Amino acid sequence: MSVNILIVLNGRAIKQILLVLVVSLFTAWFLFTESIVHIPVFSESDQPKAIYKGEKDVALTFNIGWGDEKAEPILNILEKNNIRQATFFLSGSWAERHPDIVNRIVKKGYEIGILGYNYIDYTEVEEAKVRQDIVKAQTAFNKLNVKNIKLLRAPTGHFNQTTLKIAKQYGYTVVHWSIDSKDWTNPGVRIITKNVSKAKKGDIILLHASDSVKQTDKALPTIINDLQDKGLKLTTVSNMIANAHSISSEVK
Repeated sequence: MSVNILIVLNGRAIKQILLVLVVSLFTAWFLFTESIVHIPVFSESDQPKAIYKGEKDVALTFNIGWGDEKAEPILNILEKNNIRQATFFLSGSWAERHPDIVNRIVKKGYEIGILGYNYIDYTEVEEAKVRQDIVKAQTAFNKLNVKNIKLLRAPTGHFNQTTLKIAKQYGYTVVHWSIDSKDWTNPGVRIITKNVSKAKKGDIILLHASDSVKQTDKALPTIINDLQDKGLKLTTVSNMIANAHSISSEVK
């Protein structure tokens, strides 16, 4: 009887050990597959990356997609404050409708980047649509005699590895941002200036000059003063990329 009991007990122990091993192996496999799923889009060193920061100076960037009321007041403020360097990301469709403002931006020496042609999410359309949108914008700026554009920002701010590869094929660097003013939510001048007040050297600041933003022009003088009081020099994104080590990574 004692021998039988021992055999039964040993059988149970073996089953428990096997169960623990199976659970352990399953857990290890699950964690491994999870780590594969969550590998960052831009983790491979040889893949194109989006620029969102530099090492020194600060870049004011303005997205313009529609409207004809806010762009010129913002240009007036920049000129009044003797800000000679800023980067404007313009949609091709807006640029076609406002050639005079585009010409003014160019003449004042501000940098122009492409904000696509239409307001579409590059991550939610097929690759052909992304290419079509970029080429259409390219054509629009060529007709306006705006040459040598090297920067591109996804119209909605959303992009993926496919977007980055397409942009690189057309000779563009995708630019994101490190400081979001959230001016497009129209939260009030104080909140906009507070959001930008976090800026440090190397930051790329997102602002807008479309008609949907109602408070950016009112917040801009304070933003400029605050940045200058910190001793931060305002530059273009291209200068930031050319003159310092730019930081590129996955944007979450």
